[in-house]
Amino acid sequence: MAEGKKLVIVESPTKMRSIQGYLGDDYEVLSSVGHIRDLADKKDIPAADKAAYGKYSIDIDNGFDPYYVVSDRKTKTVAELKRALKNAGELLLATDEDREGEAIAWHLLETLKPKVPVKRMVFHEITKDAIQAAIGNTRELDLALVDAQETRRILDRLYGWDVSPVLWYKVKTGLSAGRVQSAATRMIVERERERMAFVSADYWDVEASASATGTAFKVRLVRVDGGQLARGTDFDDNGRLKKAVVVLDEKKALTLAHAVEATGAGTVTKVEAKPGTRSPYAPFTTSTLQQEAGRKLSMSAKQAMSVAQRLYEKGFITYMRTDSVALSTQAVQAARSQAVALYGDKAVPLKPRVYKSKSKNAQEAHEAIRPSGENFRKPASVSAELDREELRLYDLIWKRTVASQMADAKYETTTVTLSVDAAGQVAEFTASGTVYTFKGFLEAYEEGRDEKRGDADADSNQALPAVSVGDELAMSDAEAKGHKTTPKPRYTEASLVKALEEHGIGRPSTFASIIGTVIDRGYATKRGQALVPTWMAFSVVRLLEEHFADLIDYDFTAALEDDLDAIARGEQKRVEWLKSFYFGTEAQVGLRQVVDNLGEIDARALNSTPITDTATLRFGKYGPYLEVIDPAKPDERGRIVNVPEDLAPDELTAAKAQELIDAPVAGDRVLGENPENGRVIVVKDGRYGPYVQENLPEEDVAVDEATGEVVEKPKKKTAKKDAPKPRTASLFRSMSVEDIDLDTALTLLSLPRVVGNDPETGDEITAQNGRYGPYLKKGTDSRSLESEQQIFDVTLDQALAIYAQPKYGAGSRRASSALAEFEADPVSGKPIRIRDGRFGAYVTDGETNVTIPRGQKPEDITFEIAVQMLADKRAKGPATKRGAAKKASAKKAPAKKASAKKAPAKKAAAKTDEEKAAARSAAAKKAAATRAANAAKKK
Repeated sequence: MAEGKKLVIVESPTKMRSIQGYLGDDYEVLSSVGHIRDLADKKDIPAADKAAYGKYSIDIDNGFDPYYVVSDRKTKTVAELKRALKNAGELLLATDEDREGEAIAWHLLETLKPKVPVKRMVFHEITKDAIQAAIGNTRELDLALVDAQETRRILDRLYGWDVSPVLWYKVKTGLSAGRVQSAATRMIVERERERMAFVSADYWDVEASASATGTAFKVRLVRVDGGQLARGTDFDDNGRLKKAVVVLDEKKALTLAHAVEATGAGTVTKVEAKPGTRSPYAPFTTSTLQQEAGRKLSMSAKQAMSVAQRLYEKGFITYMRTDSVALSTQAVQAARSQAVALYGDKAVPLKPRVYKSKSKNAQEAHEAIRPSGENFRKPASVSAELDREELRLYDLIWKRTVASQMADAKYETTTVTLSVDAAGQVAEFTASGTVYTFKGFLEAYEEGRDEKRGDADADSNQALPAVSVGDELAMSDAEAKGHKTTPKPRYTEASLVKALEEHGIGRPSTFASIIGTVIDRGYATKRGQALVPTWMAFSVVRLLEEHFADLIDYDFTAALEDDLDAIARGEQKRVEWLKSFYFGTEAQVGLRQVVDNLGEIDARALNSTPITDTATLRFGKYGPYLEVIDPAKPDERGRIVNVPEDLAPDELTAAKAQELIDAPVAGDRVLGENPENGRVIVVKDGRYGPYVQENLPEEDVAVDEATGEVVEKPKKKTAKKDAPKPRTASLFRSMSVEDIDLDTALTLLSLPRVVGNDPETGDEITAQNGRYGPYLKKGTDSRSLESEQQIFDVTLDQALAIYAQPKYGAGSRRASSALAEFEADPVSGKPIRIRDGRFGAYVTDGETNVTIPRGQKPEDITFEIAVQMLADKRAKGPATKRGAAKKASAKKAPAKKASAKKAPAKKAAAKTDEEKAAARSAAAKKAAATRAANAAKKK
């Protein structure tokens, strides 16, 4: 880079490419690819610092000082930035203008330690004008925003690392608790509890058709003899009435319907017309964008933010993480001009509309989400530049922004009331219809809406004929209609985002990741758009409510957000606030005190939900099940009944539980006898899936010839491990308990099938089914098969051909699943590949595996980065196996031998930082040499 060039650092490679084109040759734009530092893992903390930082990577006794390290995957990025900085005349930190972006800029400053002038460059859209304006209006780093973000990071580490282990021990290993995540989970569970406790009420009404001058319209019964008819909203959640109304049962409703039909006419007693207006909605904030994308486009919050991020980085919309509903002057003018061009002069009001944000926090950008630039590009004009999802979301943002500056919609709602003599009773019917006299902003956009209770009782909008009081109308098709009250609908992602925002929990920029975590952790599943909590979530929330009540309280969680906002505004000090949160004050119990005084937690009670007097829903290691106690034998272990995975908690009523208990056990279905030994073959539906079993023969019964009584044989004391066990075999995924027959069961029990022997080694090759699917086995070497049927069909020649292929090398079937392939690693000499594994994408050369950390995409990994990652992993040495020390100490005699053999392991663990750096440097040099040699060969 030429002397004096200005170095601009952004966090996204896409932004880097766009901005470089706007700035020209006097600037070099590089990307940090997100965060470069984070709190250290325990293993990365030097021995001298472990006492202070070892538990959290935070020194809680000395100002909550965090121990940050550059992540292994970012060492090359940091090296590139430092090299570029050496020749730079100025450094411009151009990360996003929110707390996280400000923190990334601070970490860059702390890591790079520049000796040249440093400026903070901010912008809200990636257009040429915006970028050039940002260059001319730089500022200093906002340390208050940095403090707020760092406080959030430290807070979340303390919360998660203190509370999550309690969940591991009492509910299930691998679970996590989070300040906002746990509150969101509680919301979902509480809504399901409301649905479980809900008592439905029945009510009836009558609908009919009225006609005047040949035009028919629907009318609904609303009053009988002056008394208002019950609607769903008149009942509470226990099925009781909240006010005095007339409740019709089926018999009364049918009688009224017949009477109305017999009368055949009604008189108009009232015609009421009310004018009204509707104003447009404010432009999108992060929260409202997520909600509307969910309602109108069926996008998850995470998907909506991902697509919005792409649109922003490509320069089509302004910054997508914002609480503001304000529009710049140029944006207002662009929206108004486009509305006039599309819908005429009357489409906009005389004065521009001004929207004010209700948010008081200082975190987000200062303009709503809108199309970028001074002139908005129409969706049709950019369709060739965007993919399908990007175009759909851009269209939504464009419509909402243009509509926000348009005129009010004007309408008139007319309500007609009819009176009918129904066998001596006065039955009053009504019908409503709305006519828009001026559509205004509705020409461009109408907001979606979430499902609500009482929607079934709402009057349907319809066109009504012109009628007057006293007119006689024909009545026909009278029909009694029954209704049931319904519980509150489950949260969708859109309605949960709205609820979180209303409670002041979390920030819109984090909602997508919060909901994603709730689903990924198994606390909720999606049924259509609805979020259905799992029984595991019930256990987790119950534990948190009983032992961490303050931490999961909505007001407390919202107050934490307010405090973080205050830190961002410079009104509170980070260290003092963290001390009060963790250690407590006179007015507030600290997290440390709560964790240290948990007391005994009854895991069995925690994971239990009574369904009936004898049936209890329990959540165990392998999921939920019913335990049914025999009232005559209350002290004995209950019978286990499986609960279908797709059964929502509110659907497990007492009646449903009894249905499951009384259902015939498909697992005990007898398939027949094994012709070889006469043993009975049965199919069972077990806790871990369906399987077949060959029952052991029952012992012969001894009979006393003199008395004819059965003589009980003395029971033999047999160790459990030595007791005979029946043969079992799991059903294939393609099989079902209902359809399996005896021949198939015998075939399964015969597995593994011997395919033959390897002619070179003599090893036996078998075909069998395992936890991860069908496979071949030869000694300790296993190879996957492509289908379950191959277990029975694969021949010896085919098996040998499979084994002849490299297990992970070129030409193997597994190689085809690689996400990316590179040249040979300079150390191992084997090709490097990126694969998609059980725990995410990883880099491998067939000998060493390195997981690609969260936040980094596989497509960002280059050959050089892959080589560096493998070198770093080798430098760390082999991981110590858990429990190895305990096993060695269990047996006193062999312990000395075991410890003697551990000497070589110390060599790997004793590598110094200098040796690790040397190893990485050597690997980098070999990678460069390999690259040069391969390039020479190609020439």
